[in-house]
Amino acid sequence: MKCLIVDKMHESIGPLLVSIGWDYIYRPEITREEIMQILPEFDGLIIRSKTRVDQELISRAAGLKFIGRAGAGIDNLEEAAIEGAGISLLNAPEGNRNAVAEHTLGLILGLLNNIVKSDDEIRKGTWHRENNRGLELSGKTIGLLGYGFMGMAVAEKLACLGCRVLAYDKYKKDWSDYSATAVEMDVIFQEADIFSIHVPLTSETRTLVNADYFDKFQKPAFIVNTARGEILDLNDLITAIDQGKIKGAALDVLENEKLGNLTENQHITFNKLIKSSKIILTPHVAGWTYESYKKINEVLVEKIQTKINGNT
Repeated sequence: MKCLIVDKMHESIGPLLVSIGWDYIYRPEITREEIMQILPEFDGLIIRSKTRVDQELISRAAGLKFIGRAGAGIDNLEEAAIEGAGISLLNAPEGNRNAVAEHTLGLILGLLNNIVKSDDEIRKGTWHRENNRGLELSGKTIGLLGYGFMGMAVAEKLACLGCRVLAYDKYKKDWSDYSATAVEMDVIFQEADIFSIHVPLTSETRTLVNADYFDKFQKPAFIVNTARGEILDLNDLITAIDQGKIKGAALDVLENEKLGNLTENQHITFNKLIKSSKIILTPHVAGWTYESYKKINEVLVEKIQTKINGNT
């Protein structure tokens, strides 16, 4: 069995694959055209985000047994085409769930305690204590959109800090656990002090969180997005903050993360984001820790062993 790796991975990936009987070719700089030329030679393909796996690429993958996404999101993969070709789709949300949860917690604490704002003020020579008086996280009601691996990990940490965690997941029923209570979105709109997004990007969730969404919150809340940028309408968010409907936001993801290649409208929106003292921005690093970089490999290879090797 031979696997083609087309993105940069932690150096452990090679030895891990060899340990379960797989040979591999590591080509992180490979182009899409080159992938299509040599893909028929391989039984497995491991990617991150560089390459879109669509029908065109799948048509060249006659012998492919699996596609491994080294991470959680699979919005760069055409699931129907992959399933239609009888190829197993493996991803590794277990590998970075803790990293995402810790980063989400950090963003929430940053918002509540004005950490980024006060740091910036001090560096500019201003010492404002009263203007940076914070809010305590304990006792707050947190609303989660989505309760998969990421949502559950976030809930576990927040519950330990004395938060009341409410979660809505369209595809789960009667699942309340020790960390969170399952509710409908109406309850979250009514009671949430903080709202955190943990759903994948699909046609259903694209721009789901928009002006209509913000209007439904019964009290000003903080918004956190560590999922995908396209889920949240940034212009509507900025307007909601300006109108006082939303207290502030922390965003690890944007609609277009290639800042040197923004459209004119995206550039205007981005300038508004970076000028707001009520918005914290991080560069899509919530799930990108030194530990998760390696753990993703371990999770992915374990799935190859159990789901692919076990069926060959």
